[in-house]
Amino acid sequence: MVVEVCSFFGVYLLYCTNPRYHGRIYIGFTVNPERRINQHNAGKRRGGAWKTSGRGPWDMVLIVHGFPSDVAALRFEWAWQHPHSSRRLTHVTRRTSRERQFDFHLRVLAHMLRAAPWCRLPLTIRWLKQEYSRDFPPGLEPPLHMPVAFGPVRAVKETKGAKPVSSEEQGVTLKCCSVCLKRFQDGDDDTLLHCFHPGCTMVAHITCLARLFLEKEPHQFLPIEGQCPGCKNLVLWGDLIRHHKGCYGDLEADPTSSQEHWANELQL
Repeated sequence: MVVEVCSFFGVYLLYCTNPRYHGRIYIGFTVNPERRINQHNAGKRRGGAWKTSGRGPWDMVLIVHGFPSDVAALRFEWAWQHPHSSRRLTHVTRRTSRERQFDFHLRVLAHMLRAAPWCRLPLTIRWLKQEYSRDFPPGLEPPLHMPVAFGPVRAVKETKGAKPVSSEEQGVTLKCCSVCLKRFQDGDDDTLLHCFHPGCTMVAHITCLARLFLEKEPHQFLPIEGQCPGCKNLVLWGDLIRHHKGCYGDLEADPTSSQEHWANELQL
């Protein structure tokens, strides 16, 4: 099953299967993984990178997605490519002579996912080719709010008309923010978050809900999770944002879900 994701910004890992260059890797950024792997294997004249041109075929084996913008993803890409030049990764030891490039960059990735600012982003680590998958080293597992998923992913355009509005679905017209209790103004629709749990009519300004979720972490800017002021369920901030953007097909509705590390059951 191909998982469809809108507003897609991903950083991927390629693995070379050409016997002459077998084992080489390449890290890149994309907004369309299906198109990008075809470009790499077609060569630089068809949009591929010069470092991969003429050295294929390549497999896109892993992709990290869920970045809020292309800038955030590009910064992640650069740090993954140049870990010893990043001030956030000074603790990562250099590659040993016996360590393969593939294993080294997976080790770097494990450290990156636990380092600020990336550790608070609603990222998904997706193995596109399960035969290449590896377990993360003990003590370097991704944060609990980052699912490890398996299978192909497809970037789709955001369809604002498909955005769910819980209050309308329940036949309820909410005129006030569930947090600050102020009346909504015309033009607020793009800055309102709705709870995705069945029957919950919570609607709040994105800034109000963020402040509520960060009450115990006032020094932070981006929430990870919090209790819905409507249904009182524990919800992930990343799930609320996906729901807001229309990517809500199979959001986890279990209030204890953030205490477990989802695998391929979670789909954006």
